Amino acid sequence: MIELRNVTLTFPDGDRRITAVDNASLSVPPGTITAVTGASGSGKSSLLAVASALITPDSGEVRVAGIDLAGLSRAEATAVRREHIGIVFQQSNLLPALSALDQLAVMNELDGHSRAARAATRERARDLLARVGLAGHEDKRPHQLSGGQRQRVNIARALMNEPGVLIVDEPTSALDHARGMEIITLILELTRDRGTSTLLVTHDRSHLDRMDQVLVMSDGVLNTLDPAAASAALVRG
Repeated sequence: MIELRNVTLTFPDGDRRITAVDNASLSVPPGTITAVTGASGSGKSSLLAVASALITPDSGEVRVAGIDLAGLSRAEATAVRREHIGIVFQQSNLLPALSALDQLAVMNELDGHSRAARAATRERARDLLARVGLAGHEDKRPHQLSGGQRQRVNIARALMNEPGVLIVDEPTSALDHARGMEIITLILELTRDRGTSTLLVTHDRSHLDRMDQVLVMSDGVLNTLDPAAASAALVRG
Protein backbone atom coordinates (compact mmCIF):
# COMPACT_ATOMS: atom_id res chain seq x y z
CA MET A 1 0.00 0.00 0.00
CA ILE A 2 0.94 3.68 -0.09
CA GLU A 3 1.25 5.59 3.17
CA LEU A 4 2.28 9.22 3.67
CA ARG A 5 2.42 10.63 7.18
CA ASN A 6 2.86 14.33 7.88
CA VAL A 7 4.82 14.87 4.67
CA THR A 8 6.12 18.33 3.86
CA LEU A 9 7.98 19.25 0.69
CA THR A 10 9.42 22.67 -0.07
CA PHE A 11 11.28 24.18 -3.01
CA PRO A 12 13.64 27.18 -3.08
CA ASP A 13 12.28 30.35 -4.66
CA GLY A 14 14.83 33.14 -4.49
CA ASP A 15 15.50 33.95 -0.85
CA ARG A 16 12.52 31.97 0.43
CA ARG A 17 11.01 28.51 0.11
CA ILE A 18 7.63 27.54 -1.35
CA THR A 19 5.67 24.78 0.36
CA ALA A 20 4.41 22.39 -2.32
CA VAL A 21 3.12 19.70 0.07
CA ASP A 22 2.06 20.86 3.53
CA ASN A 23 1.95 18.24 6.32
CA ALA A 24 0.03 15.80 4.10
CA SER A 25 -1.09 12.35 5.21
CA LEU A 26 -2.86 9.66 3.22
CA SER A 27 -3.27 5.90 3.10
CA VAL A 28 -4.26 3.85 0.05
CA PRO A 29 -5.07 0.24 0.96
CA PRO A 30 -4.64 -2.59 -1.56
CA GLY A 31 -7.48 -2.97 -4.04
CA THR A 32 -8.63 0.63 -3.65
CA ILE A 33 -8.24 3.82 -5.64
CA THR A 34 -7.72 7.28 -4.19
CA ALA A 35 -8.23 10.33 -6.38
CA VAL A 36 -6.46 13.64 -5.80
CA THR A 37 -8.00 16.71 -7.40
CA GLY A 38 -7.48 20.43 -7.09
CA ALA A 39 -6.51 23.52 -9.02
CA SER A 40 -3.35 23.80 -11.11
CA GLY A 41 -0.38 24.58 -8.89
CA SER A 42 -2.03 23.16 -5.76
CA GLY A 43 0.72 20.57 -5.26
CA LYS A 44 -0.78 17.45 -6.88
CA SER A 45 2.23 16.69 -9.07
CA SER A 46 4.59 17.17 -6.13
CA LEU A 47 2.51 14.76 -4.09
CA LEU A 48 2.76 12.12 -6.82
CA ALA A 49 6.51 12.66 -7.09
CA VAL A 50 6.88 11.98 -3.37
CA ALA A 51 4.61 8.91 -3.48
CA SER A 52 6.51 7.45 -6.44
CA ALA A 53 9.94 7.83 -4.80
CA LEU A 54 11.04 10.47 -7.30
CA ILE A 55 11.52 13.20 -4.67
CA THR A 56 12.50 12.96 -1.00
CA PRO A 57 10.36 15.24 1.19
CA ASP A 58 11.77 17.67 3.75
CA SER A 59 10.01 15.83 6.54
CA GLY A 60 7.47 13.11 7.21
CA GLU A 61 7.27 9.42 6.46
CA VAL A 62 6.66 7.75 3.10
CA ARG A 63 6.09 4.00 2.86
CA VAL A 64 5.52 2.14 -0.39
CA ALA A 65 4.76 -1.59 -0.36
CA GLY A 66 5.88 -1.62 3.27
CA ILE A 67 9.25 -0.01 2.50
CA ASP A 68 10.25 3.15 4.33
CA LEU A 69 11.67 5.46 1.67
CA ALA A 70 13.48 7.73 4.13
CA GLY A 71 17.22 7.70 3.67
CA LEU A 72 17.25 5.56 0.53
CA SER A 73 19.97 6.27 -2.00
CA ARG A 74 19.01 7.19 -5.55
CA ALA A 75 19.82 3.65 -6.68
CA GLU A 76 17.71 2.15 -3.89
CA ALA A 77 14.77 4.44 -4.71
CA THR A 78 15.06 3.43 -8.36
CA ALA A 79 14.94 -0.23 -7.34
CA VAL A 80 11.76 0.40 -5.32
CA ARG A 81 10.12 2.02 -8.35
CA ARG A 82 11.20 -0.80 -10.64
CA GLU A 83 10.04 -3.58 -8.34
CA HIS A 84 6.95 -2.13 -6.66
CA ILE A 85 5.57 0.90 -8.50
CA GLY A 86 3.86 1.26 -11.86
CA ILE A 87 3.55 4.81 -13.20
CA VAL A 88 0.97 5.86 -15.79
CA PHE A 89 2.11 9.20 -17.13
CA GLN A 90 -0.21 11.95 -18.37
CA GLN A 91 1.29 11.59 -21.85
CA SER A 92 1.83 8.05 -23.06
CA ASN A 93 5.44 8.80 -24.17
CA LEU A 94 5.50 5.77 -26.43
CA LEU A 95 8.55 5.23 -28.63
CA PRO A 96 7.49 5.90 -32.25
CA ALA A 97 9.53 3.07 -33.76
CA LEU A 98 8.25 0.33 -31.44
CA SER A 99 5.12 -1.77 -31.70
CA ALA A 100 2.67 -1.94 -28.81
CA LEU A 101 4.15 -5.28 -27.78
CA ASP A 102 7.72 -3.96 -27.87
CA GLN A 103 6.74 -0.92 -25.76
CA LEU A 104 6.03 -3.35 -22.92
CA ALA A 105 8.84 -5.84 -23.49
CA VAL A 106 11.80 -3.62 -24.36
CA MET A 107 13.04 -2.76 -20.85
CA ASN A 108 13.05 -6.39 -19.70
CA GLU A 109 14.83 -7.50 -22.86
CA LEU A 110 17.54 -4.87 -22.38
CA ASP A 111 18.42 -6.50 -19.06
CA GLY A 112 20.09 -9.36 -20.91
CA HIS A 113 17.76 -12.12 -19.81
CA SER A 114 17.88 -15.59 -21.32
CA ARG A 115 15.94 -16.48 -24.45
CA ALA A 116 13.36 -18.32 -22.34
CA ALA A 117 12.98 -15.32 -20.05
CA ARG A 118 12.55 -12.99 -23.04
CA ALA A 119 9.89 -15.31 -24.47
CA ALA A 120 8.06 -15.25 -21.14
CA THR A 121 8.27 -11.45 -21.08
CA ARG A 122 6.71 -11.18 -24.52
CA GLU A 123 3.96 -13.62 -23.55
CA ARG A 124 3.21 -11.52 -20.48
CA ALA A 125 3.13 -8.41 -22.66
CA ARG A 126 0.61 -10.08 -24.97
CA ASP A 127 -1.55 -11.06 -22.01
CA LEU A 128 -1.52 -7.52 -20.63
CA LEU A 129 -2.39 -5.97 -23.98
CA ALA A 130 -5.31 -8.38 -24.23
CA ARG A 131 -6.33 -7.45 -20.67
CA VAL A 132 -6.55 -3.76 -21.59
CA GLY A 133 -8.53 -4.50 -24.74
CA LEU A 134 -5.75 -4.44 -27.32
CA ALA A 135 -5.67 -8.05 -28.50
CA GLY A 136 -4.87 -7.96 -32.21
CA HIS A 137 -3.07 -4.61 -31.93
CA GLU A 138 0.26 -5.96 -30.70
CA ASP A 139 2.16 -5.09 -33.88
CA LYS A 140 0.79 -1.58 -34.31
CA ARG A 141 2.99 1.44 -33.75
CA PRO A 142 1.82 4.55 -31.86
CA HIS A 143 0.74 6.47 -34.98
CA GLN A 144 -1.55 3.56 -35.88
CA LEU A 145 -3.36 3.72 -32.52
CA SER A 146 -6.00 6.15 -31.28
CA GLY A 147 -5.37 8.34 -28.24
CA GLY A 148 -7.37 5.99 -26.03
CA GLN A 149 -5.48 2.97 -27.36
CA ARG A 150 -2.13 4.64 -26.70
CA GLN A 151 -3.20 5.31 -23.12
CA ARG A 152 -4.15 1.63 -22.78
CA VAL A 153 -0.63 0.69 -23.89
CA ASN A 154 0.66 3.15 -21.30
CA ILE A 155 -1.37 1.42 -18.58
CA ALA A 156 -0.32 -2.07 -19.68
CA ARG A 157 3.33 -0.98 -19.68
CA ALA A 158 2.99 0.24 -16.07
CA LEU A 159 1.75 -3.21 -15.06
CA MET A 160 4.65 -5.18 -16.57
CA ASN A 161 6.52 -5.44 -13.27
CA GLU A 162 3.38 -6.59 -11.41
CA PRO A 163 3.45 -3.56 -9.10
CA GLY A 164 1.67 -3.42 -5.78
CA VAL A 165 1.35 0.35 -6.21
CA LEU A 166 -0.01 2.19 -9.24
CA ILE A 167 0.57 5.94 -9.64
CA VAL A 168 -1.63 7.54 -12.31
CA ASP A 169 -1.23 11.14 -13.50
CA GLU A 170 -4.19 12.74 -15.35
CA PRO A 171 -4.94 9.66 -17.51
CA THR A 172 -7.90 11.26 -19.32
CA SER A 173 -6.52 14.74 -20.00
CA ALA A 174 -6.04 14.17 -23.75
CA LEU A 175 -9.22 12.13 -24.26
CA ASP A 176 -12.86 12.94 -24.93
CA HIS A 177 -15.42 12.10 -22.25
CA ALA A 178 -16.38 8.68 -23.61
CA ARG A 179 -12.76 7.52 -23.99
CA GLY A 180 -11.97 8.98 -20.59
CA MET A 181 -14.75 6.95 -18.99
CA GLU A 182 -13.35 3.80 -20.62
CA ILE A 183 -9.87 4.48 -19.22
CA ILE A 184 -11.15 5.19 -15.69
CA THR A 185 -13.26 2.01 -15.81
CA LEU A 186 -10.20 0.04 -16.90
CA ILE A 187 -8.06 1.45 -14.08
CA LEU A 188 -10.80 0.65 -11.55
CA GLU A 189 -11.10 -2.93 -12.82
CA LEU A 190 -7.34 -3.47 -12.75
CA THR A 191 -7.11 -2.03 -9.24
CA ARG A 192 -9.78 -4.41 -7.95
CA ASP A 193 -8.60 -7.47 -9.87
CA ARG A 194 -4.91 -7.08 -9.05
CA GLY A 195 -5.26 -5.68 -5.55
CA THR A 196 -3.09 -2.67 -6.30
CA SER A 197 -3.00 0.50 -4.25
CA THR A 198 -3.84 3.13 -6.86
CA LEU A 199 -3.23 6.86 -6.40
CA LEU A 200 -4.71 8.89 -9.23
CA VAL A 201 -4.52 12.61 -9.98
CA THR A 202 -7.42 13.79 -12.10
CA HIS A 203 -8.93 17.06 -13.25
CA ASP A 204 -12.09 15.27 -14.42
CA ARG A 205 -14.69 15.81 -11.72
CA SER A 206 -17.23 13.45 -13.28
CA HIS A 207 -15.25 10.39 -12.10
CA LEU A 208 -14.98 11.27 -8.43
CA ASP A 209 -18.05 9.37 -7.25
CA ARG A 210 -16.45 6.16 -8.55
CA MET A 211 -13.40 6.49 -6.30
CA ASP A 212 -12.91 4.88 -2.90
CA GLN A 213 -11.45 8.08 -1.49
CA VAL A 214 -11.21 11.65 -2.79
CA LEU A 215 -8.57 14.11 -1.62
CA VAL A 216 -8.85 17.76 -2.58
CA MET A 217 -5.53 19.62 -2.59
CA SER A 218 -5.25 23.37 -2.05
CA ASP A 219 -1.93 25.17 -1.54
CA GLY A 220 -0.28 21.88 -0.63
CA VAL A 221 -2.90 20.93 1.97
CA LEU A 222 -4.95 17.73 1.59
CA ASN A 223 -8.58 17.50 2.64
CA THR A 224 -10.58 14.26 2.52
CA LEU A 225 -14.16 14.29 1.25
CA ASP A 226 -16.82 11.68 0.68
CA PRO A 227 -16.49 10.70 -3.02
CA ALA A 228 -20.16 11.29 -3.91
CA ALA A 229 -20.29 14.57 -2.01
CA ALA A 230 -17.00 15.70 -3.52
CA SER A 231 -18.20 14.98 -7.04
CA ALA A 232 -21.47 16.86 -6.52
CA ALA A 233 -19.81 19.83 -4.85
CA LEU A 234 -17.07 20.16 -7.43
CA VAL A 235 -19.48 19.88 -10.34
CA ARG A 236 -21.67 22.60 -8.83
CA GLY A 237 -18.57 24.74 -8.41
